Amino acid sequence: MKILALSGSPRKKGNSVRLLDEFCRGAEAAGHEVLFFDVAHMNIHACLACNACRIDGSCFQQDGMQEIYPHLVDADAIVLATPLYYFGMSAQLKLVIDRFYGVNEALRAHPKQAVLLAACGDAEEDTLDALLAHYKALCSYCHWQDRGQALAIGVYDIGAVEGLPCLQEAYELGKSL
Repeated sequence: MKILALSGSPRKKGNSVRLLDEFCRGAEAAGHEVLFFDVAHMNIHACLACNACRIDGSCFQQDGMQEIYPHLVDADAIVLATPLYYFGMSAQLKLVIDRFYGVNEALRAHPKQAVLLAACGDAEEDTLDALLAHYKALCSYCHWQDRGQALAIGVYDIGAVEGLPCLQEAYELGKSL
């Protein structure tokens, strides 16, 4: 299975990145190919809503998305890893998801499996509700099958996720695909 892993964390060693590391370790242990993109540190621009992609079938912007597009369409599974930023995914990951529009028809024509990995500093039970609703809507629209989530709450400081059950959950989730 070909898995596309998108990390939207500006913290290179942040808690959502650790979740993704464990997920990838589990997926690779199961024999899957994982392609990792650190989208928070790539040169990716916002969608301009110009609809050029509807005219010639591709986005005219020449940025980091050109590296991601071929894998996005061909992948069997998509993994979204993000810290929670003001009740949603990071802006860096949201930029990438908005740019899915450039390959919208091809993307929706090839259903995939999907996984969400998220970490947040707040510990309230409903902290992740808006992010989970957005993820669910994305899965529905793209015809993706949600394969699960590994979520860490109350882990603000880098490294706070170490030793928590969510790391093992992320590993097992990667192994289970």
